[in-house]
Amino acid sequence: MRKITLYIAQSLNGKIAKSDGSVAWLESIPNPDKNDYGYSKFYDSVDTTIQGYTSYKQVIDWGIDFPYAGKKNFVLTRKSNLKSTEHVEFITENPIEFIKQLKNKRGGEIWLIGGGQINTLLLNENLIDEIHVFIMPIVLDGGIEIFEGLPMETKLKVLDSKIYSNGVSEILYKVIHD
Repeated sequence: MRKITLYIAQSLNGKIAKSDGSVAWLESIPNPDKNDYGYSKFYDSVDTTIQGYTSYKQVIDWGIDFPYAGKKNFVLTRKSNLKSTEHVEFITENPIEFIKQLKNKRGGEIWLIGGGQINTLLLNENLIDEIHVFIMPIVLDGGIEIFEGLPMETKLKVLDSKIYSNGVSEILYKVIHD
């Protein structure tokens, strides 16, 4: 069975984006060592991404080439009038059943990009296997939580942790499925 990893950065107070979906605040974190925090290695292990429509729209609005080209990309959405593109397939019905089937197909790791609603949906259905979180040394004054809504109580086991010289904390958790 394939593994789904939520690989994400958050503020110290658990925000993954500002209220308008912006993640530009990440650029304000000093990175004098030009560290990619293991992103390249993780990205190479992934052949599939899952994200919500709001996260997808935020990336599209950056005005850059689609950053996950070459991967199989699925966008979960309630919008039924969207047409799949060369880069993404929109999943509008039975997202949980779709993801359960996806996990059982052959392939590499699956990256859960976010956002907060999708993170909670998959956490509550026991579909997330690992949470790889980067806690950035900043407190945001509002925004989107890493788990929006009502996440179920979920136990985690720390597999690894690291603190970078610029104050970024990296923690890799295994989700304990009872």
